[in-house]
Parts: sequence; C-alpha cells; structure tokens
Amino acid sequence: VRPQLSCLQAALPTLNKAGSVTFISAVSAQLATPGVTGIAAINGMLLTVVPILALELKPLRVNVVAPGVIDTPWWDFLAEEQRQTIFADYAGKTPVGRVGRAEDVADAIAFLVSNGFMTGQVLTCDGGLRFAA
Repeated sequence: VRPQLSCLQAALPTLNKAGSVTFISAVSAQLATPGVTGIAAINGMLLTVVPILALELKPLRVNVVAPGVIDTPWWDFLAEEQRQTIFADYAGKTPVGRVGRAEDVADAIAFLVSNGFMTGQVLTCDGGLRFAA
C-alpha cells in the first residue's frame, strides 16, 4: 500500500479538491483463496484505508475498484491452454458466466470518477465471483 499512498501524497498538491482518486485493488482481499495471502493482505489494506482517506481528504473523493479475474496480458505468463482452463473454471463459478474484460474494469472506474456523490467506497467488479466461493 505504501507505493499507492506515496503517489497520492505526491499528487495531492496538484489535485482538484472537488475531484476524485480511484485506486485499484483486487477481489483477493474479499475471498479466502489459498496461495494468495500476500497479495490479499496488500489489497485488504487498501480497502481499509480508502474510507479513512475519504474522510481525511474531503471534499476530494477517494474510492477503490476491486476486480476479479480479468482477461488481460497479466495472464500471458501461462501457456494458452492453462490460461483457458483457469478462465473456464472461474467463468463457471461466476453468476455472469465469464471472466472479466479490461473494459468492465474501465467502466467501473469511469462510474466512480463521474459520480460526485460516491466516496470511501469499494466497487467490486468480479461478476459475482465472491458469492460463489
């Protein structure tokens, strides 16, 4: 969380106080998934500090988007067959029946940035994955 907070601190003097800051976390902070303890802890800390920052930095709005499994180049380290198997598994667990796309996360960010009445919120963008765990 330190890099995110350091960036925010450096940007504060230039930010429009009526504007918005949107952090990106991950749904790993909201799921009990073996093997992701470290990243879940980092993401969980970010989810925890956002409401506090929203109060401390008011009227600047501070929110966070927590994506689930998103089909992006981040997954390119896996062989295509393995990647498709993982995506099919996660798609089968989500109520929407697919993994996310970058556009889904971009739409969530755009919503938070454009809605002047939302602050201190976590917007989970996971297709309902956290309900299936």
